[in-house]
Amino acid sequence: MKNDIEFDPDGYLIFDDTVVAKPYAKAIQSVRRQWSGSEKRVITGIGIVTCRYVNPKTQAYWIIDYRIYDIDRDGKTKLQHLVDMLRNAPFVKRLAFRTVLMDTWYASMKVMKAIEALSKVSYAPVKRSRLVSTSVASGYQRVEALTWTASEVPTGKLVHIRKFPKDHQVKVFRIASASGRTAYIVTNDLSQCDVEATHETCRLRWKIEQLHRELKQPQGSVSVSVASIVPNAIILPIVSGSR
Repeated sequence: MKNDIEFDPDGYLIFDDTVVAKPYAKAIQSVRRQWSGSEKRVITGIGIVTCRYVNPKTQAYWIIDYRIYDIDRDGKTKLQHLVDMLRNAPFVKRLAFRTVLMDTWYASMKVMKAIEALSKVSYAPVKRSRLVSTSVASGYQRVEALTWTASEVPTGKLVHIRKFPKDHQVKVFRIASASGRTAYIVTNDLSQCDVEATHETCRLRWKIEQLHRELKQPQGSVSVSVASIVPNAIILPIVSGSR
């Protein structure tokens, strides 16, 4: 499998989770009631945290690792599964990558510190209610309440996220969508000074996730049809895709 991956020194790791619906299989191990992001509701199914490798030049991607979310059996949260896969990528799988992309749920101090310990760059959206500070004197406020100068809108704004180490700063970008919604993206790459480049990086994650959802349709390549699951055993075929 590794020989089939088109590695790039500037490769991306994208972490995401999905729930494979199993409404009539409550006796299967690892099946539980849980929130499904794609369904926008709580469903009965198997939660899977995935790690995809993306070649940024070709935008081809490969599922290179995953974990079954079954906290009752192994005691691990989805965040812990992500950190395990993150550390496996360079040390066990010997993957070449530079940037980690993830969703709001994973933008925690534990995950971001694990990424920085590997000297990697991260990008993630944060909730509008996330508390940040621009200085000790200013105190904490919701990220959506920040005041932006004309020069900060295109170049980003340095902030400290509440409960992060005292001297730890990230850069936040405010990105407006065509629908009128505003996203707030944080990165540990303090040299990043281009809101459009940040937007394009995050858009790649969205494009890959959309493509992967299409592959998971009934005619697609991914399925879970086992009667019993050994925690984190290989039950998903490795899937690759491209634009």
